[in-house]
Amino acid sequence: MYVCLCNAISDKTLREVVRRYQPKSIQQLRQIVPVGKQCGKCIRDARAIMDEEMQHAPQYTEIA
Repeated sequence: MYVCLCNAISDKTLREVVRRYQPKSIQQLRQIVPVGKQCGKCIRDARAIMDEEMQHAPQYTEIA
C-alpha cells in the first residue's frame, strides 16, 4: 500500500529502509526517503511503520 502518494513511497519501501538504516527519528528517515516532503499527510503512518519495524529490528552494537 502506498503511504506517501505525493512521492509514491510504499509501506514495503519504508520497512526496508528502516530495517537497513535504522533511523533514530522521523527526520533521519526523511533524509533517506522523501516521505512527507509535500503535503505531510503521510508522516503519522510513516512514524507508525518506523516504530513498528524498530521494535523488531536487532540492535547492533559496535565491536571495537
